[in-house]
Amino acid sequence: MLNNKTVLITGGTGTFGKAFVSYVLEHYDPKKLIIYSRDEFKQFVMQNEFRQYKDKLRFFIGDVRDRERLNRAFEGVDYVIHAAAMKQVPACEYNPDEAIKTNIHGAQNVTAAALDAGVKKVVALSTDKAVNPVNLYGGTKLVSDKLFIAANAYAGAKETCFSIVRYGNVAGSRGSVIPFFKDILEKGGKELPITDYRMTRFWISITQGVELVIKALEESNGGETFISKIPSFKITDLAQAMLPGCEMPEVGIREGEKLHEIMVTEEDAPYTYEYDKHFIIFPQMTWNKKQMANPDGLGKKVADGFSYSSGNNTQWLSVEEIRERLTHLEEH
Repeated sequence: MLNNKTVLITGGTGTFGKAFVSYVLEHYDPKKLIIYSRDEFKQFVMQNEFRQYKDKLRFFIGDVRDRERLNRAFEGVDYVIHAAAMKQVPACEYNPDEAIKTNIHGAQNVTAAALDAGVKKVVALSTDKAVNPVNLYGGTKLVSDKLFIAANAYAGAKETCFSIVRYGNVAGSRGSVIPFFKDILEKGGKELPITDYRMTRFWISITQGVELVIKALEESNGGETFISKIPSFKITDLAQAMLPGCEMPEVGIREGEKLHEIMVTEEDAPYTYEYDKHFIIFPQMTWNKKQMANPDGLGKKVADGFSYSSGNNTQWLSVEEIRERLTHLEEH
């Protein structure tokens, strides 16, 4: 579906943006990929990394806070992937005004610019932290999610539709637990601190994250939240996979941190359908006939009271399976 199409990625120089560009160039023949971000050095580095595709790539300096710049960038664009955000929990807590400007006002600007430009589809990246948020980052992403879902009400006769994909920290990504443990080990550490022995997380690779976005582009009708069905792991098992037999002192949960990554709440259950490899939460309010729940009839409505979190998952990685996946991460 991306052949001969123009796709723009906000925050396109980040981990997701680079992985998305690489995946699309490998599997499709796009007309143009536009990298929209505010860091000129990261754009320079990315230009060099993808210099063999210079005829396909365009680099656009701009901030999602700047509505006029978005209007210019969105001209002639078929699809938009919204990945730009302030993501670091402590930075958002210390700079709340800045987090609101980027994560909330930025979302407003993206939806408005997409509607004005007649973009066909917009897919926004969400996070588990937007579900029952306990920190400002999660709060701003919850509002962002609501803005993208509600934007479908303003499309009118236009084709533009907005949807969301939700997942937690990507395995091995900056700020996640794997590089934190790895740094300790590289400095000769013999023990790995655990915030809480009960803590669990989902395991999702960056490629799986990109594939979920592609699925949303292909299947969305407006207002859906797409969630991958992926395995969970215990943080204590991760520590043992990285350093077998290590000491694991419990140091206490950090501010704004949760024991488990939550993707679907019990309150979401009445609107959630299960598919072979993913869940979809359909919007509680719909604005056109396209937005009917389970339109293809392939999904199965989840039971009342259903919830989906890394703590109540039915798929779990063993220590050996974690170790194997860590090896695969190292290879890439």
